[in-house]
Amino acid sequence: MSNANTVSDLPAAVVLLSGGLDSATVLAMAQAQGLRCYTMSFDYGQRHRAELQAAERVARAAEVIEHKVVGMNLNGIGGSALTDDSIAVPEGPQDGIPVTYVPARNTLFLSLALGWAEVLGAREIFIGVNAVDYSGYPDCRPEFVEAFERLANLATRAGVEGDGFRIRAPLQYMSKAEIVQAGVALGVDYSQTVSCYQADADGRACGRCDSCRLRAEGFSAAGLADPTRYR
Repeated sequence: MSNANTVSDLPAAVVLLSGGLDSATVLAMAQAQGLRCYTMSFDYGQRHRAELQAAERVARAAEVIEHKVVGMNLNGIGGSALTDDSIAVPEGPQDGIPVTYVPARNTLFLSLALGWAEVLGAREIFIGVNAVDYSGYPDCRPEFVEAFERLANLATRAGVEGDGFRIRAPLQYMSKAEIVQAGVALGVDYSQTVSCYQADADGRACGRCDSCRLRAEGFSAAGLADPTRYR
């Protein structure tokens, strides 16, 4: 009998876990709802690979049922400062969709999470996208989340048979300060997370990229000490 069937009778969920602040908060929220959580991270050729070690730490501390790392070669496609070393990570706010946007990233991530969820019998998939304090990525918008949920229930046997999926984005309308406050209340150890787009091999943040800026502003606005390790 599989581990998924013996640990508990509680419903299962797949949580996308990048190793950053938002996804760690989402995992804590899912567990607070009594869900058996399986976490999934992606080694997609990102320059900030320290986030993968951070995801492992967060998953281990949360005692998830299983943590899976899936490899894909998005740096072979390029087109983003996060996957193409010839494109510099910008330091400071940008107009429009920034060059740190990774083409089709959340679509691919959710698709693989959907496949695993169907195998596990999980019917909820959690993702830490946000439409308030975020960098302007099109695949973080509520319209995208709603559209993917419709796709998930059209494209799967479970959906067709009436036992469909929910794409959960609990941070969607929260400010970064509200996210930090919620995570602290749930016991999230943010010192274990890595958000920086160009963190070094030890996970130390640059303190200058857009992700570092949003994270620092969130702790400041929440009135909490920032546990981020800077180089």
